[in-house]
Parts: sequence; structure tokens; C-alpha cells
Amino acid sequence: MGLLDDVLGHVKSQLGPAAGAAHPDLVSTVVQMLGSSGGLSALVQQFEQAGLGKMMQSWISTGPNPPISPAQLQQAMGSGQLQALASKLGMSPEAVTGQLAQVLPHLVDGLTPNGQMPQGDLLGGAMGMLKKLF
Repeated sequence: MGLLDDVLGHVKSQLGPAAGAAHPDLVSTVVQMLGSSGGLSALVQQFEQAGLGKMMQSWISTGPNPPISPAQLQQAMGSGQLQALASKLGMSPEAVTGQLAQVLPHLVDGLTPNGQMPQGDLLGGAMGMLKKLF
């Protein structure tokens, strides 16, 4: 499981202080959401449709991960999806959007090793690993 351990280590290291400030179940809930809504490919498509495809591609690539604002995140994901996430976590949509804006670039970066989308069951394995550890 070396690659999955590397992904998890990368995500945790990149989150740094943001990991402590985020709701403890945020990452696992996002991972579950990705698993039940078409995976990372579906999220990439949402960002592309919202005109934020270049931002998503920068997170996938091996370069720096530019930040996303809560407003941009809402534009890409839509208020319905963020409301559902907030409801699952028992938080306000604004709080979830703010925290997710901090976490999502690093999560996507960690799930796309070597700047490439995962093939086959790798994403499922990575998501399973993240669910257990977060």
C-alpha cells in the first residue's frame, strides 16, 4: 500500500494547520461524497462546467495548488451539494464552504499522484484508506 500511504501522507502534510481547524469528519465526508457522486472525474467536470477547469487542473498537476475562494467553490459545486455536505456534518453551509476551500486543493492533489488522474480501482482504494484514517 505504499502509494496509498504516500497519498495520505501528502494530504496530511499539505493541510498542516488547516487540518486542525477543519471539522474532524470533513475529509471523510468529502471522500464519501466523491465515492457516491461519480468520483474525482465528476468533480473535475463540475469545475470545468463552472469555468474553473484550469484551477482544478493545477491541483491535479505537480505544480503549486492555488487557493480557491468560498465563492468560487460554491460556483463550482453548487449550493445543493454544499448544503447536503453541511447537513451531514451538522454545520452551516458557509462554514463548510470556507473549510472545504482550504482542504479541497490538497485533497485533490493528494489523490492525483504524479499529476495524473487515478486509473481503475486506485481512487477507490485511496478513498477507502482516507475514510479509515480521517
